[in-house]
Amino acid sequence: MTIIFHLKESSALRILLNEAVPTARRAFWLFLGTSALGLGALGAVLPILPTTPFVILAAFSFGKSAPRIQATLESNPVFGPVITDWRESGAIAPRFKLLSIAMMAGVFALSLALSVSVPVLCVQALCMAGAAIFILGRPSPAA
Repeated sequence: MTIIFHLKESSALRILLNEAVPTARRAFWLFLGTSALGLGALGAVLPILPTTPFVILAAFSFGKSAPRIQATLESNPVFGPVITDWRESGAIAPRFKLLSIAMMAGVFALSLALSVSVPVLCVQALCMAGAAIFILGRPSPAA
């Protein structure tokens, strides 16, 4: 059964709906940006969690919900260049490529040292190989 509402242009319900949808979207993007930034901060201290993708996601999300926070991230001396390179050309700086591959190798070596089961190692190796191919396939930023 379909219910169709016929609302006048000045209807209070229509005004409420027009304001509620953008507010809900903004809240979603703000929540996603805050969560991604938190995960990125954790990734800065935990070797098994990446930082850069979460910071890029946070910048994108804040662009849809909180432009001032996005501007703060983009002007940050550490994260700003990474975000700008990615947004402008999908580029990853060579030092971050090397760091990413080294971290993946380190985590895999740790898994081997901890005698993780072979099926888990195989899945881990496949996922890391896919991530490494993606990372190494990205262009480097123009100098």
